Amino acid sequence: MIQCLLKLKYIFIVFAVCFFAVLPLLQPGFPPTHDGEYHVIRFYEFYKTLKSGSIYPRWAQDLNNGYGIPLFNYVYPLPNYIASLFHFLGYSFIDSFKLSMFFATLTGVLFFYLWSKQFWGSIGGVVGSIFYTFSPYHFLDVYVRGSVGEVWALAFFPGLLWSFTKIVVNPRKMLYFLLSLVFLTLVIFSHNILALMFFAFFLIYAFFLILRSKEKLLLLKKSLLIVLISLSLSAIFWLPALVEKEYVTGLEIFNIQENFPEIYQLIIPSWGTGFSGENLQNQMSFQIGLANLTVVFLCAFIFIVLVRRKDKRSSVILFFVVSFFLIFFLMLKNSLFIWKSVPLMSYFQFPWRFLSLEILIASFLSGAIPEIIAKKRNYLKLISAVMLVLFTFILGVGYSYPAYYHQRDDNYYISRSNFIDGTNSPGNYFNTIWMNKNLNKTELPLIFTTGKGTYKVIESGLTSKKFEIVSKTDSEITLRLAYFPGWSTHLNNELTKTNHNKDGLISINVPKGNYTISTQFIDTTIRKVSVFISLSTLILLIWLFGKSYFVRIK
Repeated sequence: MIQCLLKLKYIFIVFAVCFFAVLPLLQPGFPPTHDGEYHVIRFYEFYKTLKSGSIYPRWAQDLNNGYGIPLFNYVYPLPNYIASLFHFLGYSFIDSFKLSMFFATLTGVLFFYLWSKQFWGSIGGVVGSIFYTFSPYHFLDVYVRGSVGEVWALAFFPGLLWSFTKIVVNPRKMLYFLLSLVFLTLVIFSHNILALMFFAFFLIYAFFLILRSKEKLLLLKKSLLIVLISLSLSAIFWLPALVEKEYVTGLEIFNIQENFPEIYQLIIPSWGTGFSGENLQNQMSFQIGLANLTVVFLCAFIFIVLVRRKDKRSSVILFFVVSFFLIFFLMLKNSLFIWKSVPLMSYFQFPWRFLSLEILIASFLSGAIPEIIAKKRNYLKLISAVMLVLFTFILGVGYSYPAYYHQRDDNYYISRSNFIDGTNSPGNYFNTIWMNKNLNKTELPLIFTTGKGTYKVIESGLTSKKFEIVSKTDSEITLRLAYFPGWSTHLNNELTKTNHNKDGLISINVPKGNYTISTQFIDTTIRKVSVFISLSTLILLIWLFGKSYFVRIK
């Protein structure tokens, strides 16, 4: 037992230090962040729909002035599931938001330690993990931006790098192959934009490690399988979002040219709670961090020393130092020609988003310093590690708290029109392409647009409605539902055409007579295909690994 605890001592140290980074999340109140209030509403809508029986929610009925919107068809789902679990356990949606950030950060602490340890040993792993946690951009995501999806992506990506590194060390170990595809899937589910960025870096990182390996062909095959299986597992999210992108507006509303940071903003420490692109004194910080910059330049010098020693670790240092400066260039206005010419670059929205990679690279390099400088002198390794930890802790801990706390509960958000009636997007730009954004809110579930008649509400669910209609003439009925592919309408149990009117609401033609009208939000063909791909891939994986496990037992 004691030996087991001694083996875990470095993990305990990392958690003990990094606990100070997230301690303010356990304080009462709601930190004001750019995205926090959006997430509270998302959690509320997602949980309601999940509770109603939709295992994978895509529709948010209360939003868009009560007309509904396919928000969850396009928004990364993992943070919503995690918050739903916390709420199921009895926590408010506000506390679920804070707890999600808390555990995401500590998850990243563990996986970054495991990854960095593979190259620089336990002490290097401790240094790298603490650097990662106390990087200014990490705090910006937590306490200023409130980007819970990005924080989870930052947590799982080091796990992917760690598990793939273990595959390179032992290519025939199935556990790390399974972990790699799980981590890549979780990154995709955590945040779609960072997933694309991290995916690109992972491919480059994997190629680099494969080049240094003796089993190149086997590792190439495993890498390809990891990518294909992860994309299949996550198809339920990304495939419909990609194919049905043409049905909505407001997914890309930011001007890249207005969001390039100046070089001094990347280097000189600053802090603010404002937004990107605003010429304000309180503008959000784009700094990489003095501690991070220091270790990168120090490692550039260390590379020269290692080359002279003919140390094989020089290639690792070179790969990460070069990566750091290439990514640094992508955040400057001088790289605009790349943003305009390379497909999908505009998808990242903000050039400064590459700070997610910069802090990961710099933190990884920080772990190399005690290991390389000290050689085999453990006392020197320990002293340099403590100095580095104190360096990043002192420079970063001042950012580890919100500007203040709102003393509010969930009702403040879910009962107020300015929060619940929008489309959960900046400026309410996100909407279906058919919707009249100026349409007033109404409590009427349906109206007779033409003709006359009466109705009775039989069922009013989040994704299904049912009415008894007495149509005194041939009529056109408009439902209080935003039209979107997937709404299926039946007239007396017979499928009828679902139209939309000039305002983008569901419209149904009803002949004279008595009818039962029911409409339900179901999966379109592409959504059904995506569910089939994800579910069949999951079942196949369980069967294959289960079979492999029982074969080994026999």
